[in-house]
Amino acid sequence: MLLLNTGVLTYESIKEWKEQNISTFKNDLIGLNSFHDQIMRKVLKVAIEKLNKGEPPCDFSWFVTGSGGRFEQGFISDQDHGMIYMEDSEECHLYFKALGEELADGLAFVGYPYCKGYIMSSNPLWCKSFQGWKEQLLAWMESESWGAIRYLQIFYDARVIEGEEPYIKQLKTVIYDYQLEHPKLLKRFLANIMHIKNIIGPLGQILVERYGTYQGCIDLKYSAFVPYVNAIRILAIKEGIYETSTLARISQLTQQKEYGQLLQNCEQNFELLLKYRLSLYKVNDYSDTHYLRIAGLEKEKKKQIKQILKTGVRIHDEVIELIEKGC
Repeated sequence: MLLLNTGVLTYESIKEWKEQNISTFKNDLIGLNSFHDQIMRKVLKVAIEKLNKGEPPCDFSWFVTGSGGRFEQGFISDQDHGMIYMEDSEECHLYFKALGEELADGLAFVGYPYCKGYIMSSNPLWCKSFQGWKEQLLAWMESESWGAIRYLQIFYDARVIEGEEPYIKQLKTVIYDYQLEHPKLLKRFLANIMHIKNIIGPLGQILVERYGTYQGCIDLKYSAFVPYVNAIRILAIKEGIYETSTLARISQLTQQKEYGQLLQNCEQNFELLLKYRLSLYKVNDYSDTHYLRIAGLEKEKKKQIKQILKTGVRIHDEVIELIEKGC
């Protein structure tokens, strides 16, 4: 793996190193995501130094979520991260609030755009003590709002970047145990994943964007990734699987015979989908990382894309039916 070696570590030096080396991973998804992890750890180190308050006042866990949490980032990725700290004290609240704000600004400088939904450690909603997180998760699970369920899904994709590994698993166990006692929680998740962008037409054709910047393209995020990711995540919550990558979740689920037929061809198709995302390395901004131009693809690749899309829709619909039946 490439390692960032520099005498004086700054946001400027991290950004320069990132821009010089990221293209190295245009054929290596695992390497690319490990590269992003390394960059973010270096940003955290600089952020702690810039606070000029010494070492953090207590144990903590800094996590990423979204595509970063699932180890599925492309070449340009926005911010999705949060903070858990062990001591529920005023000193810790103030320290980690300041650290979260510095982190968000540092990541933005290095090349990770601010999250439009404010899923960042700079947002007090995503920067809490361990006890505060337990109370927050319980409040979200008891809430009837669409937003609360969305936040639970986001949290379930959390993966530790730096700090104490056990905190995340312990908090995810709170979600798993709650849904065992309250099976209706799983059905409430369905309200957030019901509607997907199906772009296979009635005659089996791929329906591309007809106008605008992305004319002739398909939106891989909403038409392809979302059906797989959402369906597999809800099964992971149901079965208490704490892995975050969609492929790792599929692997564990397929070891249970009740999901063998349901997830047939799921792993192969999702691996292909990740490769298509990796092909989008010549992009200018975050939105560009989601759009695949169909017109120039070879016949075989168009066939692959169609199969990926159809399998995603099938799995999405069958998981909804499964949860609705209470199986």
